[in-house]
Amino acid sequence: MAELQSLEELGGAVGTAAPEAPVHVQKLDAQGRAYATGKRKDAIARVWVKPGSGKIIVNKKDFTEYFARPVLQMILQQPIALTDRSGQYDIIATVVGGGLSGQAGAVRHGISKALTHYEPELRSILKKNGFLTRDSRVVERKKFGRAKARKSFQFSKR
Repeated sequence: MAELQSLEELGGAVGTAAPEAPVHVQKLDAQGRAYATGKRKDAIARVWVKPGSGKIIVNKKDFTEYFARPVLQMILQQPIALTDRSGQYDIIATVVGGGLSGQAGAVRHGISKALTHYEPELRSILKKNGFLTRDSRVVERKKFGRAKARKSFQFSKR
């Protein structure tokens, strides 16, 4: 067995393989739709994105009917407005669990992920603005001997 005299010989013997960045490819189902699951608090949203006229349907209702508050409608449209794709995709979502605020966040997360499955080049824009990160904050559980998760009962010395 020959001994190595320098680092160059070691590099030549082993070979330098630089790690490559992951290549994101388009992921579509048989109907040509991109699917993603979005989550927020206790809400879980299943979202399908396909080319269309820009309709957003949540639980078989128009999103303005399902999410009556303008703030929740704005949350839903953020990833579409950010990527300048308004009026290009039809979005169908089914969402269960949690309240309306959590459901709106879950649908937004699902739309963002589905858009990256349909158009992988949008990933950098959505990731930079934090739409692909799952907001993992959930309600803290109630502890025994306490009024709520952290609130104590009123203290009395006597």
